[in-house]
Amino acid sequence: MIATHSIRVLGRELQVKSVATPEHVAQVEALVNEKLAEAEAKVSGADTQLVVILALMNLAEACLDARKQLEEEQRTCSERVAGLIERLDRQRL
Repeated sequence: MIATHSIRVLGRELQVKSVATPEHVAQVEALVNEKLAEAEAKVSGADTQLVVILALMNLAEACLDARKQLEEEQRTCSERVAGLIERLDRQRL
């Protein structure tokens, strides 16, 4: 069920709609604010748009790294399962 959640980002109160739990929305809000604060610390005095762009780039890089790691783990698991199936097939013969 879609619910409306109040969040605060960059000092602005926002209403967002989501099917996620309030706890999950709060975690997303906290992560966004954390990444914005990290970006702002790296480029002190920069305008808000530059801070947001840097934060988005950092989040995108982390997302791509996580996706690559997941793909590698899935490939490893698939190879292990295939190897186990092959061993089981040989034992049945």
